[in-house]
Amino acid sequence: MSQLWVSAGIEVLEGKDIQRARDALSALAVATLQEPGNIKFKILQQIDKPECFTLWECWINENALQQHYAATHTQDYFAQEWTQLVYIERLQEADIMGKGVEA
Repeated sequence: MSQLWVSAGIEVLEGKDIQRARDALSALAVATLQEPGNIKFKILQQIDKPECFTLWECWINENALQQHYAATHTQDYFAQEWTQLVYIERLQEADIMGKGVEA
């Protein structure tokens, strides 16, 4: 089975401090990168809209992603209500350039 990639767009809720939201996201990333099923967890901030972020995640499988959502650090982040979900994409590698080749 191929790895599960996730691209999620989130934005800081109105009235929330962007820097504090960044700090909370950073703490989430540190904890997430230690999860056994995580391969990558990268946070990108939009240049022209600093209240908007994209999360790029890679998991060994669906079960690992579901365990992430249930993890205490993830639930704690959600409970703080720093951001709202704008979109989420579940992706797999298309391998259009040949096995093992990355563009």
